[in-house]
Amino acid sequence: MSTIVKICGITSPADGLAAVEAGADAIGLMFHERSPRHVTMPAAAEIARALPPFIVKVGVFVNAPEELVLRAIGECGLNIAQFHGDETPDFCAQFPVMTVKAFRIKDAGSLKALPEYATDAWLLDAFVPDKLGGTGEQFNWDFAIEAQKLGKPIFLAGGLTPENVAEAVRRVRPYAVDVSSGVESSPGKKDHAKVRAFVKAAKAAGEDGG
Repeated sequence: MSTIVKICGITSPADGLAAVEAGADAIGLMFHERSPRHVTMPAAAEIARALPPFIVKVGVFVNAPEELVLRAIGECGLNIAQFHGDETPDFCAQFPVMTVKAFRIKDAGSLKALPEYATDAWLLDAFVPDKLGGTGEQFNWDFAIEAQKLGKPIFLAGGLTPENVAEAVRRVRPYAVDVSSGVESSPGKKDHAKVRAFVKAAKAAGEDGG
């Protein structure tokens, strides 16, 4: 099966459509106000309306109130809610869409919390003090290989680029890869050539079987 590719931190319809044209399966909309990739609700809804219906729309939240998540699901037609903060398992389980819980992987001990979350998938990102993702930092992919054994689909994030995503896919065999800063010209602005190169490399590695 081909590796799912998610382009996260989309801030404009043009960048969203570029991801679609490159062959991405999903785009991420960041609802965390402190992120350089934050989009307002009206802007996120505009991006979502510009996308074809087969593209998976993921809302990214950090300790957001329940009301904001539900509003985003409704106004933006989100297919997945992705949680990057200190959300509890019960909080993540209450929404009427698929859910993904993100974990910042520092060491093997970071994997202990994963089984507590009965979300549809787990996202593994690099641990960077005081930052919640989108840092471009890479973590030890051996931990992701261990996480695969726990029985949930894995979204691999953290430091992925067009240059290293093929190696990541071949080594880890994740369900999905997730990139933000690795395909940008500046925070929140996607480099369309990098997006195309990333998707092409990830898909080719996912299909070559080795």
